[in-house]
Amino acid sequence: MNAVQVRSAERALSVGTWLIVAGAMLYSVLTVTPLMARHTAEEWAWTAPILPLVVDAAVVIVVRLDSVLARLGGHGGRWPVVLRWMTGAMTLALNVADSALKKDLVGVAVHAVAPLLLIVTAETGLAYRRAIAAAVARLDAEQRAEREAREEAARQRQERAERREREEREHAAQLLREQREHEARLAREQTEREEAARRAERQEQQARERAEREGRERREREREQQQRERERLEREAAQRSEREQRERAERERRERAALLTGGPVNEKLPEDRARRIVHAAFSEGLSVRAAAELCGWSVGWVSARYQDHRDGAGLVLEGASS
Repeated sequence: MNAVQVRSAERALSVGTWLIVAGAMLYSVLTVTPLMARHTAEEWAWTAPILPLVVDAAVVIVVRLDSVLARLGGHGGRWPVVLRWMTGAMTLALNVADSALKKDLVGVAVHAVAPLLLIVTAETGLAYRRAIAAAVARLDAEQRAEREAREEAARQRQERAERREREEREHAAQLLREQREHEARLAREQTEREEAARRAERQEQQARERAEREGRERREREREQQQRERERLEREAAQRSEREQRERAERERRERAALLTGGPVNEKLPEDRARRIVHAAFSEGLSVRAAAELCGWSVGWVSARYQDHRDGAGLVLEGASS
């Protein structure tokens, strides 16, 4: 029997039990309410259904909790048994009380059917649930044992296969190791021979490289010496050029000073000399009027020459005069 069939049987038992409980509760309420109404004060007659409902609620609690405990495989002790039988007895007594008071034996028998069926169904359902729970537990234990046995057998087979595979790998590794050792020995001998040949070749190569290095160093020293000589000549040439430039600048300065020390004139100087004076005045930053006084020419002519110097045209004259 599989789990689906077990669940189906439990569902059928649960549905049947609750149908019987619901029917017994409804029948009990309908039977007991008139009895309670006759034995209750008239102003409290509306409370007649309360007592059967309370008793039936206790029946529901008992049935529900018994089903849960049976499913979990537990036992509530003696108090659930007391509550179960007490509620059953109360339900039976309340249902047959009206007929018993009227001394109606047929009514007692008829009204006792539902309470007795409820009591027996509760006890039987509890027994069924405990039996099903025990059977399910036993089935689970058997299935677990079978599964563990299968897993153990599979593990043993796997261990045997792994052991056999490990032995084969070890044997293959041993053969491969021996083969590698033989090849390594042959390779080592070949390497030693090649190493001796390479050592001789390397010594010869080192000798050639040493000779080439000495030649390169000698050529490098010669190049460095030539470079130092060129640098010395370049420095001397630069020094001479700088000295010549200083001398030329000093000569030009003296010439400009000589041209500018003449003082104002009252007549026009020759144009060539006037141009040199204007150029010297422009170089020294003198004003146009001061240059005109030094050369005797007009301010407009001197201003035009200043503009020529600003535009770069006066450089030719300066080079010619020098």
